[in-house]
Amino acid sequence: MNGSRPDVVARPTPHGWLVIDKEGGMTSAAVVARVRRLIGVKKVGHGGTLDPMAEGILPIAIGEATKTVSYVMDADKAYRFTVRWGEGRDTDDAEGRVTATSPVRPDRAEIEAALPAFQGEIMQVPPHFSAIKVDGRRAYDLARRDEMPTLAARPIRVERLSLVDAPDPDHGCFEVECGKGTYVRALARDLAVALGTVGHVTALRRLRVGAFDSATALTLNALESRIVEGDLDRSVLSVAAALSRMPAVELDAGQAQRLKNGQMVPLIRRPAGVRDEEPFCTQFAGRPVALARLAGGEIRPIRVFNF
Repeated sequence: MNGSRPDVVARPTPHGWLVIDKEGGMTSAAVVARVRRLIGVKKVGHGGTLDPMAEGILPIAIGEATKTVSYVMDADKAYRFTVRWGEGRDTDDAEGRVTATSPVRPDRAEIEAALPAFQGEIMQVPPHFSAIKVDGRRAYDLARRDEMPTLAARPIRVERLSLVDAPDPDHGCFEVECGKGTYVRALARDLAVALGTVGHVTALRRLRVGAFDSATALTLNALESRIVEGDLDRSVLSVAAALSRMPAVELDAGQAQRLKNGQMVPLIRRPAGVRDEEPFCTQFAGRPVALARLAGGEIRPIRVFNF
């Protein structure tokens, strides 16, 4: 974009979510830093790391929305990715070093026959190049020193895994819907092994994080343009957008004020969909008041929103 870039925007702090369509080559932390500079606020976070090579949906929390980041990070996600058969890499993606090769190339029928084993509750060993901690150190730090860590398999859930294209013998294109903690790179690695070959991810795009998808996403350049035009507000989704799949309980004015003061509210009638000790959103006049839980017959605040 030509011209000077805005460094600080003289405006009230917005509270809510931006859905950024991250481009490849940027870290998630770099996206957060740029949004922080463009908008001019300190409290900014993201709802789930994307590898630098990856593109797609990166929800960005601003202001009080940062109190809901953990719930977005726990949400289910959807990806589209491409696997290169016959070549294994230490990072399980195109940025790593080649560690193994194979002449085996699975055909469409073989690939589709292998997919059911990778759906439902399965065990997965994270990639060596991951943020998992081993004796207090990140696995990727050890791997970069050629100290390949031993990582334990972890349970994950894959709701759907489908082959969407097989453009040539060397590549397969897939879509996956999965739960928290799933590594698409490891999924590609293990699928290749199950097919009698090796493989790695050459392209990865996140399509959805919980309720956030491409319908409201914009690039960083588009965000900058809207800020320059004084049109940021229409890009910021409400704090409640991150909680749309969480039960909501409407309060009266007195109850809302008690929760805002950190006090408990006696429960008169159990709200539909709310279970003991599980978080839900309380609101007054349709506006979030606090994240709360039920315990001992009372609504107890977990995180209070200060708008």
